Amino acid sequence: MKLLFVASECAPFIKTGGLADVIGAVPKALAAEGAQVRVLLPAYPALADQLAAGTEVLRLDTLFGGPARVVAVTAKGIDLLLLDAPHLFDRPGNIYLDSSGADWHDNHHRFAALSFVGAQIATGALSGWAPDVVNAHDWQAALVPLYLRVAGSDVPTVMTIHNIAFQGVFPSATLATLDLPDFAWRQDVGEFWGKFSFLKCGLMLADRISTVSPTYAGELMSPDFGMGLDGVMRVRRDVLSGIVNGIDLDVWNPETDPAIPQTFTSRTLRKKAVNTAALRERFGLEDSGGPLFCVVSRLTTQKGLDMLLEVLPALIEQGAQLALLGSGDKGMEHAYADAARRHAGQVGAIIGYDEDLSHLMQAGADAILIPSRFEPCGLTQLYALRYGTVPVVARTGGLADTVVDANLAAIDTGCGTGVQFTPVTALALEQAIARACALFGRKDLWSGLQKRGMKQPVGWNASALAYLSLFKGLKNN
Repeated sequence: MKLLFVASECAPFIKTGGLADVIGAVPKALAAEGAQVRVLLPAYPALADQLAAGTEVLRLDTLFGGPARVVAVTAKGIDLLLLDAPHLFDRPGNIYLDSSGADWHDNHHRFAALSFVGAQIATGALSGWAPDVVNAHDWQAALVPLYLRVAGSDVPTVMTIHNIAFQGVFPSATLATLDLPDFAWRQDVGEFWGKFSFLKCGLMLADRISTVSPTYAGELMSPDFGMGLDGVMRVRRDVLSGIVNGIDLDVWNPETDPAIPQTFTSRTLRKKAVNTAALRERFGLEDSGGPLFCVVSRLTTQKGLDMLLEVLPALIEQGAQLALLGSGDKGMEHAYADAARRHAGQVGAIIGYDEDLSHLMQAGADAILIPSRFEPCGLTQLYALRYGTVPVVARTGGLADTVVDANLAAIDTGCGTGVQFTPVTALALEQAIARACALFGRKDLWSGLQKRGMKQPVGWNASALAYLSLFKGLKNN
């Protein structure tokens, strides 16, 4: 089974969010099941070492304004195909945004090029290798099915949605610059409220659509979650499936993690306290005797972190503390930095991102807060479960699929792993925090939550089999 993944980022090479973690983990999980996966990825400056170590396997004289080539290399256990197009990808800073924080002016060309080359590879442009199925990830790869249609190819495609909020919508004039036929502008292809949507093209033309949790798959068909594409999702509901994400169990392993001061297991859970002390020291927090909550997140309204600002006084009144690591909305960055100054010793905030620190936070916090208004799957709650950090989550998307609420029935039957709340409001979040604090006060119950969470199957094994079944079904048909 030969598979081509087309994506804009891949951990550990280049990462802005959870997409990268998935693309870095799924190929290895599929390889363990006998599949051969190659990942087509732009050759950003961060991949210079891999580019230099690779072998050129394809050359294009011109690709949306300049020459390009594809370089094959195996790195970190992943077979990469690097699209080396310096005029499109060799730039400093964020891979999507310029120095002012705006989208790069030519993002439509940059990621149309990625899709175009993906389609070329799918139709045999590489000597001796062609995929049985192409899996395009998010809007940056969503034109692959369209370019395959233009080429007259019947190579089957899967369009995977990691977050439907990002749709690749551009002015209608964009279409004329992308080497696409007139039919791409049809309402049943890429036309979207008078503009052109990369993601809609992929959703309308792919043979199958997948997303990253079963609950999110259902939510996408509703106006509240479909972000204007709910009608498209309802039309294509028969080819839509939800496969929950997993995590890399080697990278996120409290028993061997080199980024934390004290490793531990569910049998030596008391050792977690060493990490808790280190986390408090890093954030300048006192030991109040209450639970230490953490947040590791982009600071956006999607993540519900404006609501957390509202309930911070109540959290502190409960004797709890908060350590926050994140960046995003400038107003929220300033608000959390100010909260840390006003509540020194009880609230700590580090604006930015630090991979090693994120590991310490998962290992040291008592609980993690994830009050997202919508969450396709989420990975931080899976990391938390693995590290005995109790998730407090909104009941939405993958959060609902991966955390078992410790209500009275769940406590009686010994199956709870965290705290869920709904509706997604500040009041409900405040009540969930109070419930978590009450559970923390019952050390036997809290320890049970931690140990059950650490035993949850959060790796890729089951999900890899589900993906493989999806791909094999397309190949056989």
